[in-house]
Amino acid sequence: MEMSGPARRVRRRDGVRRLLPPVAAWLLANLVSLLTAKASVAGDGTGVAYWSTDSRHRWDSGHYLSIARSGYEMFWCRDRYPDFRDVMCGNVAWFPGYPMSVRATSATGLSYEASAVLVTEVSLLGMFAVLWWLLGARLTWATGLTLAVGTVFPGGIYFHAMFPIALGTLALLVCVAGVSRGSWALATAAGFVAVACHPVGAVAVGMLLSSALFAWRRDTRPMRCVKAVTSAALAGCGVLWARWLMWQGTGRWDAYEVLQESSYRQGDLHEPFGEMRRAYDFPFSHWYTPEGRLPWLVEHSLAAHRPQLWLNIALVLLILLTAAVRLVRERRLEVEEWAALVLTLAVFITPFLAGAEMSWYRNHAQMFVGLILVRRMPRWVQVPLLVLCAIQYVFLGAMFYTGTLV
Repeated sequence: MEMSGPARRVRRRDGVRRLLPPVAAWLLANLVSLLTAKASVAGDGTGVAYWSTDSRHRWDSGHYLSIARSGYEMFWCRDRYPDFRDVMCGNVAWFPGYPMSVRATSATGLSYEASAVLVTEVSLLGMFAVLWWLLGARLTWATGLTLAVGTVFPGGIYFHAMFPIALGTLALLVCVAGVSRGSWALATAAGFVAVACHPVGAVAVGMLLSSALFAWRRDTRPMRCVKAVTSAALAGCGVLWARWLMWQGTGRWDAYEVLQESSYRQGDLHEPFGEMRRAYDFPFSHWYTPEGRLPWLVEHSLAAHRPQLWLNIALVLLILLTAAVRLVRERRLEVEEWAALVLTLAVFITPFLAGAEMSWYRNHAQMFVGLILVRRMPRWVQVPLLVLCAIQYVFLGAMFYTGTLV
């Protein structure tokens, strides 16, 4: 039966109202970042404007933009830079999902830099929208506080940067939504995108493989295993796509490993607790300190990565405790909660297994998927968590906007 005009208008208004919370969260996230950028400007007026593309650009951003412009390359550094040390240079240590999205967006006529910012901001808005759907799209104290935590999520300053963090996190959330809905195609496609965006996105493969234990409940047990294995295998093909593009540009299938080993001494598995300690002790303030008269916020933020690590550990423990309490009291977790739990734990440990001494803080931002379980925390836990996240967000943001973080 066809809906009447008034009924259609009421339904349209309800749809708009449902979109308001994620849009408001996106606007608030930008407002907090804008205020942080303004508070990070030196007393002599030096600094970058929040809305400029320069404020979103850090070291790795140049590699992503170069891939978007001209694809992959690898060469001996001394062939181009005579005074450089004798190691390999190039951009094959960075995955193609984000750069290819930037290239596609630039077809609209925007510059590559503007396209890169647009992709990240649209991805962030999408993150809040998908999270809102996973929270039930109903405004309560629990869901409202969860969205608020999302606006100042640990490491979330990189959701606004020319990095694949926002796009990769959106892909992980969509992958969770696909598993929750029982949509094999959606979960697989999103897993592929997550893997193609960033090495940490490989956690989607592990989650999909383990999904036979908690998802696809309408299917028989053998079919659950088939869906889990095939979705994980196809999502993992994101690595094959990345390797194929690297091979096209360099003629080598091992270009990624060669550059990682030669220039960054990475590629092997590391002992995670030792790497955690090295990451904690890394002297960012000695490596790069802004010049001139520093504002109070910047002066007190040059070692903000250390409380950031403690906050990330506390967040993981809270999420684990929340899941354990639900299992004890209700003897079950929802499908999306199992998926979020697996992804959160995997995202936390992966950078330390890989030896990401200078990038773990932005990789950990993909633990955003754990907000699905933050909703289950009591208000007396959510409110202090929100306050701590907001304070730490500002300090880490100051490190970012002054160029201390890469």
